[in-house]
Amino acid sequence: MANPRRQHNMGSGRRLRHAAEAPQMPRVGLVILPNILEYQGKEGQGGVREAEDTRQVNMVVLSLLALAVGLATGVGAVIFRSMLVGLHNLFFFGQLSLTPTSGATGPLSPLGALIILVPVLGGIAVVWITRRFAPEAKGGGITDVMDAVYHREGKIRPRVAVVKTIASALSIGSGATVGREGPIVQIGSAIGSAIAQFSRLPSWQRITLLAAGASAGISATFNTPLGAVLFALELILPEISARTFLPVVIATGSATYVGRVVFGSYPAFVLPQMSFATSEMDHIFNLGAFVVLGLMSGLVAWGFLRTLLFAGDVMPRRFPNEYMRAAAGFTGIGIALFLFAHFTGHYYIIGGGYDAIAAILEGHVTSFLLLAALCVAQVFATSLSIGSGASGGVFAPMLFIGASLGGAFGALLHIFDADHGIGVADYAIIGMAAVVGGGTGAAMTAITMNFEMTRDYNIIVPLIIAVAVSIGMRRALTRDNIFSAELVRRGRPVPKDRYSNLYLVLSAREVMDANISVMSAELAVEEAAQWAAEGGMPNFIVLQQQGRIQGVVSFDSRIRVPELFGRDVETLSDMAIQDYILVRENNILEEVMRRLGEKDAKLALVVKDKPGIPRAADVLGVIGKPQIADAIIGTQIG
Repeated sequence: MANPRRQHNMGSGRRLRHAAEAPQMPRVGLVILPNILEYQGKEGQGGVREAEDTRQVNMVVLSLLALAVGLATGVGAVIFRSMLVGLHNLFFFGQLSLTPTSGATGPLSPLGALIILVPVLGGIAVVWITRRFAPEAKGGGITDVMDAVYHREGKIRPRVAVVKTIASALSIGSGATVGREGPIVQIGSAIGSAIAQFSRLPSWQRITLLAAGASAGISATFNTPLGAVLFALELILPEISARTFLPVVIATGSATYVGRVVFGSYPAFVLPQMSFATSEMDHIFNLGAFVVLGLMSGLVAWGFLRTLLFAGDVMPRRFPNEYMRAAAGFTGIGIALFLFAHFTGHYYIIGGGYDAIAAILEGHVTSFLLLAALCVAQVFATSLSIGSGASGGVFAPMLFIGASLGGAFGALLHIFDADHGIGVADYAIIGMAAVVGGGTGAAMTAITMNFEMTRDYNIIVPLIIAVAVSIGMRRALTRDNIFSAELVRRGRPVPKDRYSNLYLVLSAREVMDANISVMSAELAVEEAAQWAAEGGMPNFIVLQQQGRIQGVVSFDSRIRVPELFGRDVETLSDMAIQDYILVRENNILEEVMRRLGEKDAKLALVVKDKPGIPRAADVLGVIGKPQIADAIIGTQIG
């Protein structure tokens, strides 16, 4: 028999002899077969993928690293916020000053109609920086952090922290309607990931420090440590346990301390006394109003999600050139700023809208028409900014959308009942939490953060009602939240439901058994057995015919295939398992397990992540129940 051409070998490092030189051996039945094709003998050329040089540290060391992440993120937040102030003053007033000015409700720029060009200049600068240094620094930031957790083993390039700081400061400082929380989350996550990679930590500890940096960033931005921890638990971490919770808390606390030393311990919004008395909350009319506002918030959150995705699809198609896309999109933002300034005397929707939110909550904006206009304008302006290539978050815009929606709802109630016991600003607070909850699906984060930003405990019950209803409304329309929907659009979905185990986000490449060989399906067992005496012993043989996958033969003693027992075995194809699935090397284990269950398959063949129909030579490894069990046990240790 002619010696078949080898695809790749995962067995012994010795060069195998030609088939004609192999000694004659009796049939031995289901033997372990080595690779019978030409062996390269080199890593990266068909050999075993070299394992990462990682080391797991104990909880004390991990906590100390988390402390460093929190302190570094806190300093990063201070630098970032200072850059926002400086660039805003430079773009709008031509001044090199770090004295904060209110972009939304403060003095107008002396540029007049030329203000239309300011966002364009900032947008083009952002395109140049991100294209040249870090394309992943575009967009909201939180979505990319989730992508790193679920699809990149917790790895973010260290340069992202620097590029994101500059790009987001340019976007927000020049007037793009995006928030600062998304960038600082990505900056903190990049710091956590960089420290973990430098320390050569395994993937679960990388993800933990990444989440710690994300939580630290949120806390340093809003001065909401409890909400920041819940944000990490609800949206970033795939496991909630002592080993992940403690580092997140330490990083969050240290970042909060740095922020309070520099910016003070005031809440994000200093508000007048709220009017939530127990008797008013218990009134059936007000309880009904909270439910209605929750329904409206869920609908608006869904509309915002769809508008964001629409802009993200349409803008690249209409303007394939990124510079032209930025010029067109940010011209629209500039026109919107000019029109608001002309008709209302304020820019309102500029940047993340923090000052505009404060104006609503302090009772300075109570007009139903203006509040409704701000709600609609912010939805479209933020979507256009993100679609045009801005670097900034959508969390603060959701707060603004919620504040204006809730305020408009409260103003409408006061039109019909001037003596209504709950004020416009009170409903604005409820709307903020409800839209954030509906948009993100993170109920506890939305409730706790809004409580921390106002520090009025009486607001808790209305928040719980409205947030729960809002999330239910949005989920009735779509199961994806505002972050996971973008990942679905990219073809990189994340689990819809929250789990509490890190093994579910291990990549297929990390879980697979790479001790495989690729052989011809028509190879006689006798001839294959001869080579088994000379080479290493693979656990799996992938069968091929003219390069196409024809099945897999398992010699893992833990995998039983009763239907193959008693067969008259002549060739390898007689031993093949046919109920298998194909998964990409970057697919996470949660998806692999789900697809195995849906197809009732015994094995998953892990193939290279590249376009086209996978061939036998593309198979990197095999995953079965034993490999899944090994992954679960491995992540539970430590």
